[in-house]
Amino acid sequence: MSAEEEIVLAELSDEDLVEQMKDDLYDGLKDEIEEGTRILLDRGWIPYDVLTKALVAGMQIVGEDFRDGILFVPEVLLSANAMKSGMSILRPLLAETGAPKQGKMVIGTVKGDIHDIGKNLVGMMMEGAGFEIVDLGINTDVDRYLAAIEEHKPDFLGMSALLTTTMPYMKVVIDTLVQKGIRDDIIVLVGGAPLNEDFARQVGADAYCRDAAVAVDTARELIKRRHNQGVA
Repeated sequence: MSAEEEIVLAELSDEDLVEQMKDDLYDGLKDEIEEGTRILLDRGWIPYDVLTKALVAGMQIVGEDFRDGILFVPEVLLSANAMKSGMSILRPLLAETGAPKQGKMVIGTVKGDIHDIGKNLVGMMMEGAGFEIVDLGINTDVDRYLAAIEEHKPDFLGMSALLTTTMPYMKVVIDTLVQKGIRDDIIVLVGGAPLNEDFARQVGADAYCRDAAVAVDTARELIKRRHNQGVA
């Protein structure tokens, strides 16, 4: 972005800057999001407020329009990458201040499958909604899932598959969680083009998420339900 554009951002009030950042996030403007994030921090905003009031709120609009068919995957990826540019500034500050998280997810594309666009989009949208993401990448076997669960103690396990031949591996992972006695400790979300709700039920997952926006909504609802049960 130009020096003139930086000056324009710097001259906005806090409220107007937050609204501008939501627009910039929607348009996938990475440099503008970085600059807006720095300006708010320089004005004394705590990192968690920058995250929730500007970035998460902006990504919620992106997610809603993606869900409603107004935005499509390439546009959402641009928005998510812009979000990541702001998060790269905020993440170390959030760690220092012990800012609250919505929850933590370990996510990966299952063994035998090397497709990752959908998985990446879910990860970025979940992070944009305030969740902590541990991305295991592609071709993830059960041992890597188990090791990540043991190390990171996540609330969620997310598994993605784009091939009908790799879908059944999700059941291998879930059955192993049952055998290890840890299935009830984690919420399992599955997704991918060939999947559906019936398949998710058959393999023992907690929910099927048809896209990234649904994954965020589903995760929020399930973690809220789990916390309420814990209180009870």
